[in-house]
Amino acid sequence: MYTYDCIIVGGGMAGLQAAIQLGRYQHKVLVIDGGHGRSTLCRSYHNILGYPSGVSGDELRLIGKKQAVDLGILFETAMAIHAEKQNGQFIIETDLNKRHAAKRLLLATGIMDTIPPFANLFPCLGISVYVCPDCDGYEVKEKKTVVIGNGNVGANMALTLTYWTKEIIYINHGGEDVDENLLNRLKVQNIPYINNRIVEVESQESQLKSYVLEGDVRIETNKSFLAFGGNKVKSDLASQLGVKLAENRHIDTDSRTKETNIQHVFAAGDVAVHSEQVTIAMGEGSQAAIWIHKSLLEEN
Repeated sequence: MYTYDCIIVGGGMAGLQAAIQLGRYQHKVLVIDGGHGRSTLCRSYHNILGYPSGVSGDELRLIGKKQAVDLGILFETAMAIHAEKQNGQFIIETDLNKRHAAKRLLLATGIMDTIPPFANLFPCLGISVYVCPDCDGYEVKEKKTVVIGNGNVGANMALTLTYWTKEIIYINHGGEDVDENLLNRLKVQNIPYINNRIVEVESQESQLKSYVLEGDVRIETNKSFLAFGGNKVKSDLASQLGVKLAENRHIDTDSRTKETNIQHVFAAGDVAVHSEQVTIAMGEGSQAAIWIHKSLLEEN
């Protein structure tokens, strides 16, 4: 079995940036990615340096992968399903029944948002439907905005968005109870609270048009935020290796090196810091790669 200098699990923004940095160091690197990460969903990021008109996650991934391949980085389209340490090396097994070995391991596996399975929502993500107020609150400035979510999570999102707009409606599609104090705060902010399920999402290409609720009630809007909570933190491989996790299952790392409590295992991006910011994920990927390089130099 060939031994790579580093295996990167995850080909999103953190993983690709790390791959580019390690490629420039001329290390032998394999990126294992299933192609279904969070960044594949966003049709347009608007808060990234150099892209004032927005850029899709798919386009960034395509550009980043080509840049990494040109530097000699190898890619495998697969899901990493098992990780273990043997004789000082890390062995990664994929769902294609392949096993790969490396001296270093970078986990850039990310998270996945909870998104209700309405097909018409997905083309709108990042263009007229959003999940992160820090990324896209600006996009709903002084515009009618409908928050669809679940219980307290959705209520808190609606309240957060009052920084940007006063015309907000909260639809509690998930149906969990909302705490009385939050209901009172919604009233104070004049945010209508609708405790009803959505049966249909109406959109035209990437533009949201309306939500249709049970009872044939239609709520028209061109802007919306999703807030359901329960995001999937993809830290299973870390658990298998004995990596220390926070209570919310994000990976604990050294703030300087991005190394975990397990020597030579690093983590970067949303799975580590829960910042949910592309730019921070890229920075952490580069930061981890620098320290991976330093640690490899120590063996020479």
